[in-house]
Amino acid sequence: MTPGALRRVRNRLSSSLWPVPALAIVVAVGLGIAFPALDGLLGGPADDHPLTFAFGGGPSAARDVLAAIAGSLISVTGLTFSFTVVALQLSSSQHSPRLLQTFVTDRVVQATLGVLVGTFVYALTVLRTVRTEGSDDPAFVPRLSVTVAFVLTVVSVMALVLFLGHLARSLRVETMLRDVSEEARRTFSRELPDAGGEPSGAALPTGPAQPVPARGSGFVTDVDGPRIAAAAERAGATVLLAHRIGDSVVTGTPIAHAWASPAGSAVDLDLLGRALADGVRLSFERTPDRDIAYSLRKTVDITVRALSPGTNDPTTAVHGLSHVSALLGELVSRPLGATPFRDEAGRVRFVLPQWDATALVRLGVEEPIQCAGGQPAVLRRLAGLLRELAWRAPAGSLDEPLCRYLDRVVELAEETTSIDGDETSTWRGRLAGSLAGRWPADP
Repeated sequence: MTPGALRRVRNRLSSSLWPVPALAIVVAVGLGIAFPALDGLLGGPADDHPLTFAFGGGPSAARDVLAAIAGSLISVTGLTFSFTVVALQLSSSQHSPRLLQTFVTDRVVQATLGVLVGTFVYALTVLRTVRTEGSDDPAFVPRLSVTVAFVLTVVSVMALVLFLGHLARSLRVETMLRDVSEEARRTFSRELPDAGGEPSGAALPTGPAQPVPARGSGFVTDVDGPRIAAAAERAGATVLLAHRIGDSVVTGTPIAHAWASPAGSAVDLDLLGRALADGVRLSFERTPDRDIAYSLRKTVDITVRALSPGTNDPTTAVHGLSHVSALLGELVSRPLGATPFRDEAGRVRFVLPQWDATALVRLGVEEPIQCAGGQPAVLRRLAGLLRELAWRAPAGSLDEPLCRYLDRVVELAEETTSIDGDETSTWRGRLAGSLAGRWPADP
């Protein structure tokens, strides 16, 4: 299995709710078989049992205890997670539906579900070994096993209490913004060079290119660059993917463009089409694994929802813009460039495009500006955001778009609020100072 395939499997497992509970069920079945076997080896009635702390009741009491544990836990598990889903639906409708993906990957949620269903399965597995005295078989009470079931029940109750507290914190918008920001920074560290490095980039052949149509639809979530580069070498081509990771692809439209390499040779478009169908992974939803803009998109969604007439929560919008500023500042300070993949001779065979700083800034501020009319606190924060980006961006790289967005913020402030001209002039002066590398101490 290739490293890319291993990474996809690992990400698929980590982003699903079922692996941890499934593992807990397997472990519970194993313990539910092993502990009664150990009880059989220990043997002895209650008074002679070598473990004095073990359960001391008879078969009927053991059955009652195990049945009560199993019945109560499965009921509590279903009810708790039903309430949880309802709460998350309300939260997602207020902030962003894409936040449900963050809940599924929450380790506390996975561990709590694993403890609850594991204890339930363990109690059922042990219950089948309890026997009353009959004509052929002596009575058997797995005393140690019942004691372990009691301990697991106490752990389950503690896990449930901790989970409810964790859920209450998770549903706060500040926690959601923090989790999304941490998710974004993990993606940045995997996908982008450190600040101060050089962007990779690659020169493409000149002349007209041949489009390669897509054979499927969806969002680009992963790209196997080496595999596509090897296929491009066999097809006699240099290939540029027409979409960034996170972009939407529609069947029949160009997914890539190919140039003959060396020039004048024939390009095997069918081979390239098959390689791109296999090497470009499409999904029905975006994922944060390699998509550097997806977490920023979530943060912008929260900000814009807070500015909607139905919500009208400028404080949340201001908090969201602070996270947008932090994410954009980190992005624009890193080298952003297309990633080339070469053959053994060093010739570029495949180029994977990347977001550029201008597009990322547009994604981060365009919609909040559109919705910020009549909100003085939000407009002030937008002006501060643009100043912060001007300070962090490489000199001269974003001067024109930042000034253009500030003009729009000033226009909105003058048209829709009582912010006076002296304050908007201060905004312009601060932006100009940051672009020039000056950040004076305010009196």
